[in-house]
Parts: sequence; structure tokens; C-alpha cells
Amino acid sequence: MAQVQTKREVNLKLEYQNYMEAPPVAPKQLFNAACSNDEITIDSWRDTWIKQVKACKKKFGSFADHSVGKLFQSKKHLPVILAGSGPSIAYNVDELKRRGDITLVSCLHNYHFFEDRGIKPDYYVTLDAGPVVLEEVSEGGTKTPEEYWESTKDKTLIAFIGSHPELFEKWQGKVYLFNAPVPDQAYLSALEAEEKFSVYLSTGGNVLGACLYFARGILGCGHVAFIGADFSFGYDRRFHGWNSKYDKNIGHAVSATDVFGNRVLTWQSYYNFKNWFDWVALTVPGVYSNCTEGGIFGAYQGGNLMAIKQEPLSAFIDTYELSENIRANVLNPELGEKKILF
Repeated sequence: MAQVQTKREVNLKLEYQNYMEAPPVAPKQLFNAACSNDEITIDSWRDTWIKQVKACKKKFGSFADHSVGKLFQSKKHLPVILAGSGPSIAYNVDELKRRGDITLVSCLHNYHFFEDRGIKPDYYVTLDAGPVVLEEVSEGGTKTPEEYWESTKDKTLIAFIGSHPELFEKWQGKVYLFNAPVPDQAYLSALEAEEKFSVYLSTGGNVLGACLYFARGILGCGHVAFIGADFSFGYDRRFHGWNSKYDKNIGHAVSATDVFGNRVLTWQSYYNFKNWFDWVALTVPGVYSNCTEGGIFGAYQGGNLMAIKQEPLSAFIDTYELSENIRANVLNPELGEKKILF
């Protein structure tokens, strides 16, 4: 059960929908819908990607020497929390402070949000090639952009080789690089002319997708929990967990069913992202928990997908941190406390 705050400051108690085994369409249709805008995206960004891949090669000298492959299976079988930038992240972010050793992988857009709260993800991931990624590091934060960039010294960035060159100039911490599987011969030829680099992250066209592939394919993580994976606006029509430019003008939006059975607004592009994640959960072996506590991930009119467990973040963390409750008993038995775990 999750508690949310509406625009009218009314507290609501919400119950998750019942589970259903399959979506109303076949998994293949979900995948096709998720890829429906690929051609437009490639045509719009091809030249920028190629230009910025060349700039990245010039800066780093070798993609392979800075590859995310150096982290391969470093978290094998361990749980992981993936943080998107949806509005629901504001509801449960404080739970992250007691996550213990659970790995946290976050979209870069959350940088200021976590920094302001003293939360340090193990990895930040970026996929965007446009300059918007630069302003998003501090948008909605309490500090100046310069202060946030200065604080990156002890942070680790997982970056697409086609990322904006200025990002690599401003980031002061470690950087690991990956390629994206762009189905375009012009891009592939230009890349090969620079360096054959086959360390790919399949992304579904969005940075949280890159986080997921990085966690499962590269780090080798097991149980995956998502937070901030709304893929929709909140009940108060906010797009992030902080005030952002997207809140002022939603523009053309479509209606969708959230995990509680309520109608919310989203953009078609973000509904396509939701389709991709639903497809992954249905077709890629794994244990997936949606701890967003809101949004449309796994949700349809009539129920939530059984392949995705809907649960509070507190419950996911308790699964791995439950024994902390008896630490004093175990390490200091002379205290004579009678506290038991269950």
C-alpha cells in the first residue's frame, strides 16, 4: 500500500491492482510498439552521434581501455536497485539510506536529487547525446551547476560513446564507456572507422533501459528493483520528483492505467518505453520488482503483469537487510537482549 499526495493536498490510500498472467497483446507486439519510432530517432540523431563518437575517441584514445566490460560480473547474483527519474521517486527516496550493500544504479538526471539528500549511487548512467544532459545534472537542485560538477570527483559515470563532449569535460570522476546497438549502416561504418567496439548496452531507447542492461548484462546482478520508473506524469501532473520545465506544458498526452488502476497521463514515447520494459519482464529470465509505488510499469486496464512484482521499496530492502534488526544480539550477546528476527 502506498500513500501519495495529490495536487489538492488530499491523502489517498491506494491498493495495487490484481495480477494477470499476460498483457492484452502479445509480447512481440509490445516490442514492435517500443521500436516504432526508431527510424525517426536515427534519422534525427545520426550525424550528431557520429560527430560525438569521433570526439569521444579523440578524448579517451581507446574505447576498450575505458569499457564497461572492465566491470563484467563484478556484482554477479547480487540484488540491485535501478533509479529512474519519474515523479514517484520523491515518495520513497529516503528508504535508500538503509539499503546497506545493495547496489544502486541511477539515471544521470537524478544527480542533483540524490546529491542534495546525501545519497551516493554506485553508478550514474547517461545515454542522451544532446546538450540537455548538461542542464539536467542541476535542474531542480539547491546548488549551483558548478558545485554539482565539482562534487562528481568521487562518482562513477557509465556513458554512451556518443554522449555530448562537454559532459566528459565537466565530469571529474571515473568514466566507463559503452556502445549502443544502433541499427544503421552509416553509424556502424563510421564507428568501425574509429574503433571496433562491441561492448553494447541494449537500451530500449531510454537511459533506464541502459541501466537495466548494465545491471543484468555487465554487472551480472540478480534480483532487480525499480524506483522512479513511472513512465507517466504523477497525479499532480509533475513529470519528475522535482519542479521541471516539463510540468508547465504537457502538450499532447495519452491516457494510461497505473498500477493502482487509476488513469494518468503520459507521452506516447514514454508509453513505448513502458512497452519495452514489459517485454523484457515477460521474455528475459529474471526477478523483477517494481518499487516505484506509482506509474504504469507492468500495468494494464484489468490488472498488473504477474512477471513484475509490485511492492514498496521498504519491502525489497527488508528482503536483504532483515538480519540488521538483530545485529546487536549477534555481535554483543552479553547484552542479553531477547530480540528475535521472526
